[in-house]
Amino acid sequence: MNKMKAPFRADHVGSFLRPERLKKARIEKQNGEITAEQLRAIEDEEIIRLVEKQKEVGLKAVTDGELRRAWWHFDFLAGLDGVELYETESGIQFNGVKTKAHGIKVTSKVDFTNHPMIEDYKFLHQIAGDHVAKFTIPSPNMLFFRGYIEEEAYPTQEQLFEDLIVAYQKAIKAFYDAGCRYLQLDDTSWSVFFSEQGKEQIKVRGQEPDKLLQLFARAINESIANKPEDMVITMHICRGNFKSTYAASGGYENASEVIFGGLNVDGLFLEFDDERSGGFEPLRHVNRKDLQLVLGLITSKFGELENPENVKARIAEASQYVGLEQICLSPQCGFASTEEGNLLTEEQQWDKVRHVIEIANDVWKS
Repeated sequence: MNKMKAPFRADHVGSFLRPERLKKARIEKQNGEITAEQLRAIEDEEIIRLVEKQKEVGLKAVTDGELRRAWWHFDFLAGLDGVELYETESGIQFNGVKTKAHGIKVTSKVDFTNHPMIEDYKFLHQIAGDHVAKFTIPSPNMLFFRGYIEEEAYPTQEQLFEDLIVAYQKAIKAFYDAGCRYLQLDDTSWSVFFSEQGKEQIKVRGQEPDKLLQLFARAINESIANKPEDMVITMHICRGNFKSTYAASGGYENASEVIFGGLNVDGLFLEFDDERSGGFEPLRHVNRKDLQLVLGLITSKFGELENPENVKARIAEASQYVGLEQICLSPQCGFASTEEGNLLTEEQQWDKVRHVIEIANDVWKS
């Protein structure tokens, strides 16, 4: 476990279940019963408690659990210039359930100026102490993937991506200047390439899957091109996480050459918690010794603990494609990608985190 640089042997994706006190306070704020300042004070207290708990269980990197957010992606994206949150006709479809009917739309030039999450990071940085403060934001691809783009704002896709990349370059610099050295880009857009059904959806939207794949890779690589040497940027590739359900299925094979051989991130958080994720064969396309692969072999969707020997066996299987020194372990996703959270208790949540740490300690003893 003697790994001093993020991502760590035992790591986590970032979000945690929202405490009942915080859920109640958010409703009170919506009803006008408390002020925005009072709500933020409660958020501060709950984040301090959460960070202390992360330290207590033995994590090296701590997050704010995304406790200030309702959505893992919309809250950040709506803070960009030119982007608005709005009410949609229907929510996002998951396996047997839909989210709230909210969305984002691009109404004018996209940019990054006075984003509120810089202050959110500064608070986390202040209370992290000697632990690494990790912050999570959606990848630039999520604005294109989930946003409604008004034609008056961007007549062409190319114009949007050019401004989006510049906005993310500014965001990364702003987080760095605030002290951030461990930033994670969360991204569900890649999952659309994993199945034939997803590729058909791309074609229905008038896109060509191969060209879109290259565009997504370009957006990531150009956004992080100017990152300082001492800043770690990872990416979490997700198939959807809402109330313990999912939105997509399929292994990484269809996009594996680009994901494992064409992205310039420092690490990849990868879902491998069930059969929907496929096998480890796509890891054969890893072509860098410095790329860290964080295997999400522990599910965050349910409370039952995995057999540790089975998890160790799967790590050994993955090590046939990349060296053990390039592998880390984590839950497959966060515990609450939205404020509703997954269907497990806080106690089960922390049991899962401990499970990750204990297995990692066994695998990487030196």
